[in-house]
Amino acid sequence: MNTTIIQVPVTKVLRDQAVRVAQESGFSSLQDVIRIFLTKLARKQIAVNLEDTSMPLSWKNEKRYIRMDKDFDKGKNVKSFSSVEELMKNLRA
Repeated sequence: MNTTIIQVPVTKVLRDQAVRVAQESGFSSLQDVIRIFLTKLARKQIAVNLEDTSMPLSWKNEKRYIRMDKDFDKGKNVKSFSSVEELMKNLRA
């Protein structure tokens, strides 16, 4: 395999945050994430958009989502299932 090394200077804080998210996402290393990203970019399977297209929530919806998040943390409006069959039965009901 003909390989090369790419060095990208980043702050330790950024690196540590990225490593943590990569591990939480199931990757063994940050290098794996970067390798996958570069492979998909080279194959034109992803596009990079640097424009901020997000829209702020209205104050009403902001409050609503904060309340929903708190409810989820308390276990309200949350269901758990021990099997796929049990989940499907609940969805059909």
